[in-house]
Amino acid sequence: MKAAQFYGAKDIRVTDVPWPEPKENEALVAIEWCGICGSDLHEYIMGGVIIPTKENPHPITKDYLPVTMGHEFCGRIISAPEGSNLSSGQAVMVDPRINCGSCSRCNASWTNTCRSWGFKGFSGTGGGFSEAVAVDAKMCYPLPDSVDLSLAALIEPLAVAWHAIEICDIPDWADKSVLILGGGPVGIAHVHVLRARGCKRILVSEPTATRAAQNKEVADEVFNPLIMDVAGKCRELTNGEGVDVVFDCAGIQKAMDTGLDALKVKGTYMNVAAWETPIVVPQFQWMPKELTLKASMAYNDKHFKETVDAFVAGKFKDVEKMVTSRIYIDDISTKGFDELVTNKDKHIKILVTTHKDKL
Repeated sequence: MKAAQFYGAKDIRVTDVPWPEPKENEALVAIEWCGICGSDLHEYIMGGVIIPTKENPHPITKDYLPVTMGHEFCGRIISAPEGSNLSSGQAVMVDPRINCGSCSRCNASWTNTCRSWGFKGFSGTGGGFSEAVAVDAKMCYPLPDSVDLSLAALIEPLAVAWHAIEICDIPDWADKSVLILGGGPVGIAHVHVLRARGCKRILVSEPTATRAAQNKEVADEVFNPLIMDVAGKCRELTNGEGVDVVFDCAGIQKAMDTGLDALKVKGTYMNVAAWETPIVVPQFQWMPKELTLKASMAYNDKHFKETVDAFVAGKFKDVEKMVTSRIYIDDISTKGFDELVTNKDKHIKILVTTHKDKL
């Protein structure tokens, strides 16, 4: 079957690989759509940070590069284990995480922080940029016929936002104001989830004109940090107090400095971004306001299911606007990864398929 495999920096090859052979606990899923994630792009540019090498194979899968990439994927069941709630032809969304299930963190239901965490599409055993993948049946979430399968792959980035928002421990968002740093795919996913949760005011800091325009369709206000005092604008809109929560989806120091300045006393700063540089916390914003700094790692079982349920219930309005391009797998290097390197700010989500008739 066709699969897009990662070999190294800017080296993704569409090649023929053997069809997966499911284990007793695994379902075989025919992939419909798979999104290109910012983490995928980071691996493509940097030459492999998460993807294991021959010298350091993944502790659970024992695999190493080349690996089939893609972790934001949905599809239909080809076969499933006896006793599962899955049947042939059924549409499913897949939770792509790999965890050991036995360490102290997994036993505490903190599976997203497993000591040996991994993902389909990064850690081996197949990924979504392919025709099919074998997946632990319990990681497959059935979708009713009412769900548009051409959009279901968006559930994964929405789950990232759902988890970060949940662990803020705010029971009611109806009277809360939020600033999102960075209006890329993860930032916009946060806007959609906060909208679904009834957030009072959603503000976005985004310097590029194209992404700012994309965010203006869903957020209340979008500020250009290159020419505006974002923290001042936040205070202006909150009676001088500042926002309740900041979600960092940018991962750069200037954004963090702005975010902490924009927070109200006792506010929460939630980091969702994968930083490429050490984080320096500005002391005179953090300490005098007694701010809480937290971090979010992907999502856990509970929050992934909740995101699927919310998607099925139609809670995410206009989410289709997140899809800015659909491509065939043969073009994944040029129209997918290279396009994002060259024109990253023009895109939110590029979806990939092995089915030409879906385009």
